[in-house]
Amino acid sequence: MDMLELKNVYQSYHKHKPILHGITLTIKQGQFVSVIGPSGAGKTTLLRLFNHMACPVSGEVWVGGLRFDTLNGQKRRQVQHRVGMVFQDFCLVEESTCLQNVLNGCLADMPIWRVLSGHFPARVQEQARAALQQVGLAEQEHALAASLSGGQKQRVAIARALLQKAEVLLADEPVASLDPMTAQQILVLLRKLQRQEGLTVVMNSHNVEQAKKFSDRIIGLREGKIYYDAAPEQWTEQDFVQLYGRGIS
Repeated sequence: MDMLELKNVYQSYHKHKPILHGITLTIKQGQFVSVIGPSGAGKTTLLRLFNHMACPVSGEVWVGGLRFDTLNGQKRRQVQHRVGMVFQDFCLVEESTCLQNVLNGCLADMPIWRVLSGHFPARVQEQARAALQQVGLAEQEHALAASLSGGQKQRVAIARALLQKAEVLLADEPVASLDPMTAQQILVLLRKLQRQEGLTVVMNSHNVEQAKKFSDRIIGLREGKIYYDAAPEQWTEQDFVQLYGRGIS
């Protein structure tokens, strides 16, 4: 099944400075896809098209078989609920506990009085605890987010997406701020969850070696266009050098 699709998408934030130029691609359900390329290539913009944080100037955005860019109101929110996002800076409420941060993943499903009071049904709280257990943080549910390490914060963010029951996980440089060992652990976790839960994962990365190791497919962007799109084993060192326009470390 095609989970994500862009059809001839152009995107620009300023009239004479286009970000994406006629991007067309399809991502199958359950794939782990890394998007790589130089800074300014359009990687983050491409990712944000799939949760409506960015809207194309022209072209079509499809999520789960639905034309996403034309939806409004409740129909748009229903599709957005299928798409979780993990950010480089975690986007947690630092003064709240791990459990409370995970519960934020289901705010869109809660009546307004529950949101304002912070009173979640016991069933939902158990689901949040189960999500924390999946990411290895069952013992940290009462810890404040501010007290956690970077790797633990990213695990909480992933658990939040799991509680949301997202089918797609967009990861925007999810390990860029972490030390190499912790980054490896987070990527192993993402790969494990992708396989166990059937998630479709799209990750922006500046790290070629990580993309090669953890991805089913690597999409290289340069100057807002797809330079090369293939399985990791089909990429050559020369492809990477040409993508970045220089040697890679």
